[in-house]
Amino acid sequence: MSSNRTFFVGGNFKLNGSKKLITEIVERLNNADLPSDVEVVIAPPAPYLALAVSLNKSKQVSVAGQNTYVKASGAYTGENSVEFLKDVGAKWVILGHSERRSYFHEDSELIAEKTKFAIDSGVKVILCVGELLEERKAGITLSVVEKQLDPVFAKVPKEKWASDIVVAYEPVWAIGTGLAATPDDAEETQLAIRKYIATKIGEAEAQKVRILYGGSANGKNATSFKDKKDVDGFLVGGASLKPEFIDIIKSRQ
Repeated sequence: MSSNRTFFVGGNFKLNGSKKLITEIVERLNNADLPSDVEVVIAPPAPYLALAVSLNKSKQVSVAGQNTYVKASGAYTGENSVEFLKDVGAKWVILGHSERRSYFHEDSELIAEKTKFAIDSGVKVILCVGELLEERKAGITLSVVEKQLDPVFAKVPKEKWASDIVVAYEPVWAIGTGLAATPDDAEETQLAIRKYIATKIGEAEAQKVRILYGGSANGKNATSFKDKKDVDGFLVGGASLKPEFIDIIKSRQ
């Protein structure tokens, strides 16, 4: 990881949680001696966002929504608004997660619209990209990721990327499967992603963009990514609900 990019660990709780569990997780973070050079963002389900914000006492920890829509308000039953996130004190949102793309049929154009709307409204974005197993086997990983990123490049100005977007590379075949890309696999793919970003926003800006690895990262394997200069952190799923989340946050020490 480049020394000019702050290590970033996101925790995506997905459709998991209760008042008790959210309280336990946030208090664990409050009581942990977190390294000063790490940024942590946790994404509980929408009903628990305000609780997480109210309990959080760490300046290094922020709260994210797991999804938002392209409108601030109106007749959009069941959607989450960027304005709601801001109102309860959340600063980030996860967009483009493979589960949103596959289960809820969100295409890259809609995700780009959501990304632009969130950033224009003052909320930062963890933007997820990644390929299916058959796409990796076919050798088209980068082509898939480029097509996911291109609509965002078309909508978000280049000067906003480093400040308002963190890219999370999530090989879909490694999410919740127990399979994980090797650190070398992750580095190779994320270096290629950074080079592609550079063709769109320039080398200097691309070097500032943080690219996370998001495929079954856990307390045991996180340290093995330590020396990979294009792996700037992790977007963690199930492990973010457990005490080992602290180990992942401390994995660069």
